[in-house]
Amino acid sequence: MSLNLRLSLAASVALAAFLGVTGMVLDRAFQSSAETAAENRLHGQLLGLLAAAELDLDGVLQVPADLPEPRFARPGSGLYAKVVTAAGELVWRSTSLLDLGLSAEIPLSAGAAMFTREVLNNGDPVFRYRLSTVWEGADHPRRVYEFSVAEALDGFRSQVAAFRRTLWFWLLGAAFLLLLVQGMVLRWSLRPLRRVAREIHWVETGDREQIAADYPRELRPLTDNLNAMLKNELQQRRRYRDTLADLAHSLKTPLAVLQGLTEGGAQARVDGHEVYSQVMRMQDIVQYQLQRASAGQATFMQPLPVADQLEKVLAALDKVYRDKRLEKHADVPDDVQFYGDKGDLLEVLGNLLDNAYKYGRSRIRVTASAVASSQHRRPGLTLEVEDDGPGIADAVRERVLKRGVRADSRVEGQGLGLAVVMDIITAYGGQLDLGRGADGGARVTATFPPS
Repeated sequence: MSLNLRLSLAASVALAAFLGVTGMVLDRAFQSSAETAAENRLHGQLLGLLAAAELDLDGVLQVPADLPEPRFARPGSGLYAKVVTAAGELVWRSTSLLDLGLSAEIPLSAGAAMFTREVLNNGDPVFRYRLSTVWEGADHPRRVYEFSVAEALDGFRSQVAAFRRTLWFWLLGAAFLLLLVQGMVLRWSLRPLRRVAREIHWVETGDREQIAADYPRELRPLTDNLNAMLKNELQQRRRYRDTLADLAHSLKTPLAVLQGLTEGGAQARVDGHEVYSQVMRMQDIVQYQLQRASAGQATFMQPLPVADQLEKVLAALDKVYRDKRLEKHADVPDDVQFYGDKGDLLEVLGNLLDNAYKYGRSRIRVTASAVASSQHRRPGLTLEVEDDGPGIADAVRERVLKRGVRADSRVEGQGLGLAVVMDIITAYGGQLDLGRGADGGARVTATFPPS
């Protein structure tokens, strides 16, 4: 199922639930309003009865047959009325009520009113409004009468049904319109994702090498990381190709020497020491080229605490150079991390510290700090290694960092290690700087940029 369809279904379900709840709330509100209107209407009818009723000469309440509301005089009209005493004795009832009795209730206190929904004895539901009144005359004792007016629910139900038809018609129309607009908005909103998918396909087919950069801000981290991964892969392929070419070129010389040693056939005397020397030389070349080919930035690597890796390297070098007993100063906060391959970090630390151990006289210093990054990017890393040895002369600084055409081209001492470090840092897009430290020795600064 496509993302567009999933989002459309989810939004449709949410919209249907919202409109359903809205419809029920509006329906309930309308019913409440209609009931209030019915109550007001029955209250008006009851006031009309009160206005028409009067006491006769004997003090008995009389209601005239000819009332302003003709429905009281028509049987089964749906509008009913009756008057009872405080004791529940029937005083008067409308012609419309006939034998359809209203249920007896607990008498109301004088002046009290009540609106209820009840059922006639024939099962028809009605709204009923009751009011208890006090009647008294100059020559008659005080009497309490309860007036009741009831109305069938047919009109109320017709109102509610008409409202529901209108309500759901417009809600369904609005839902259709909203779904149409929603589909258009989703299609427009997901267009950048479809474009990313097309561009990735073009990268797969070789039509492009990178994804375009003009994407919305929300997608920029995705496209930037994809471009970084594609760039890293391209650099890796080029590095493998260059390494194989350099390896083949570098092996020509030792192979030629071995060939010369064996050209005499079975009768030739083979110099075992020379053969061993050339084989070891080939092994160094292969290891160097393979190690250089593996260097590179890993886009999705987990961060590595630099302090932990530094501790491992220092422990190993202390064993190798145990006779020197160097004083070591390390300023590496625990939160400084390296985003890349663990082997690359160990190789850089190992080569830089090996040179410091080798050429330092009494002490070395190692510092590490994070390189601030912009939003959505991982921080970089700066490593600085100093010793109090003779340092690196200005005349050879460029030469020890220069990548030789031949894999076995190296400067005495620091040449191979620094060349390896330079290759690794270059693969990450970083920088390696050589200088002179505070103690007069070498200071090597390796910077890995944010990624």
